[in-house]
Amino acid sequence: MIDRTDRKGRKISQLGFGVMRIPRIAGSKEIDVARSVALLREAYAKGINYFDTAYIYDGGKNEEVLGEAVKPFRKEIAIATKIPPYMVRSPGDFDRVLNKSLSRLKTDYIDYYLVHAMMDFDSFERLEAMGFSDWVRQKKEAGTIINIGFSFHGKCDDFIKIIDAYDWDFCQIQYNYWDINFQAGQRGLDYASQKGVPVIVMEPLRGGTLITAQPPEAMDAFKACHPERTMAEWGLRFVWDQPGVLTVLSGMSDEKQLAENLLTAETATPLSLTPEERACYETSRLTVLSKQSIGCTGCGYCQPCPYGVAIPGCFSSYNDYKLFHRLNWRIKYIWTVGGLSANPGFASQCRACGACEKKCPQGLPIIKLLQTVRRQFEFPLMIPVLRLIGKVKRRKAERKKAAKNV
Repeated sequence: MIDRTDRKGRKISQLGFGVMRIPRIAGSKEIDVARSVALLREAYAKGINYFDTAYIYDGGKNEEVLGEAVKPFRKEIAIATKIPPYMVRSPGDFDRVLNKSLSRLKTDYIDYYLVHAMMDFDSFERLEAMGFSDWVRQKKEAGTIINIGFSFHGKCDDFIKIIDAYDWDFCQIQYNYWDINFQAGQRGLDYASQKGVPVIVMEPLRGGTLITAQPPEAMDAFKACHPERTMAEWGLRFVWDQPGVLTVLSGMSDEKQLAENLLTAETATPLSLTPEERACYETSRLTVLSKQSIGCTGCGYCQPCPYGVAIPGCFSSYNDYKLFHRLNWRIKYIWTVGGLSANPGFASQCRACGACEKKCPQGLPIIKLLQTVRRQFEFPLMIPVLRLIGKVKRRKAERKKAAKNV
């Protein structure tokens, strides 16, 4: 595993583990604890020493699972977790949230502590007004926080203001070859590097979109250049080419993904891409820009919707339709949003409450986009018919289960 060095001289594996997407129990959103612990420990054994979670992931369960997994080798690895700004309404909330994370993680210090998902400079100023800088200084002096940073999901100009406003140890941005001009993007990454602020990269594969939604023209270009490479490898190599990147977070959900990413991490170095390889990335980016309609990464921050709308699923279905024009586009939509389940997530369930738009890291006009999805995929009487079919199927299943128990 190739290591990179942070501001304090600590070596960090250039492949970091994004714990948000650890394994789930089949057919549910519940964490498969035993498999997740085993996967996280295998990652450490193979050279990964940076693990990223957050206070809000899985309602706190994500931090708990990570804490249990790394307990045997806690001092050998770096834990990154995050404080949600919206939970800080008074100075006392800084300690309240941090202490809860420490308890869940079974530790007494955080290696990399982030202000979670800052959207603009006003967000930072609000925290400063409540004594953020003094609080961080006290925690650093006590050894409770080792490095302080922030993750960002706003405009690049605000990113630069935040970088300039405080002596950050690191920052975290979304960056991949489709998003070089999105949010902080290439400009923000370069600016942070010039200021000596190491960059942690999230969404290097855009929530898996760089693998699953690659246009045929781009796929042909990649295969012609390096037929042996997977799309995941292409995505990671692009980010690791950047000297200012400290580590790249990959949300690995199974052992195969871990093995593949580790193999790539053994040979990817900064400034190593050839002109031919760079041309492949540009072909992909320009092709997708011309075709993709909704810039959703599937991060899930907009969830849960108060009215049950499966927002990422709606947008994924729409982008898939726009990019590939598959014949089964309406079937895919119904399947993706759980159209036959007891609690479907159709776009038409939206009541324009606006809760999702306040939480979307991409700043998408979700309400308007859901109307577009509804017009494309839904037709009169579709939902009542599907609900009736689903109800019949569930009753049949219940009768079969009851018969087996007789």
